[in-house]
Amino acid sequence: MGRQKEVLSVMGQRLRIRNKLIRQALAECLGTLVLVLFGCGSVAQIVLSRGSHGAFLTVNLAFGFAVTLGILIAGQISGSRQSDRCRLSRPHNVDTPACVGKAVFSSPSYAQADTLNPKCFTGGHLNPAVTFAMCFMAREPWIKLPVYALAQTLGAFLGAGIVFGLYYDGYIG
Repeated sequence: MGRQKEVLSVMGQRLRIRNKLIRQALAECLGTLVLVLFGCGSVAQIVLSRGSHGAFLTVNLAFGFAVTLGILIAGQISGSRQSDRCRLSRPHNVDTPACVGKAVFSSPSYAQADTLNPKCFTGGHLNPAVTFAMCFMAREPWIKLPVYALAQTLGAFLGAGIVFGLYYDGYIG
């Protein structure tokens, strides 16, 4: 059992993508693929079954689930948290409304009492328009815009291709 762990550890180190931007772009690609796969898959199911397998609510629930899952997948990797600098902390000795939720430079020992500031977590765009907005508002560097847009477009095409492949007989017949 110990030998297997060593082999897996070595493989993990060798196959790891070290460039952070490439990892983030691949996460955006996978998140967009999941969004299109579940969302457009639900639409294809309803259209090709002529309404017998699903309804309007099915599409809404599927797209809601798809967006949630896509953000959970892509946000874990492509989020640009700045560790402790972006944490909100409650002061330990003051509970006045003016002090609660102020951004502080907390040390890692306070990490369990802190919550993440949503302004500092910017992952899981899934859409080039969202990426553009984040760059425009200076929450992401502009270098990410073409890389993310390309990855998101590729993920959307791959997701649509998978849906087409799954429902090929329905499209042709």
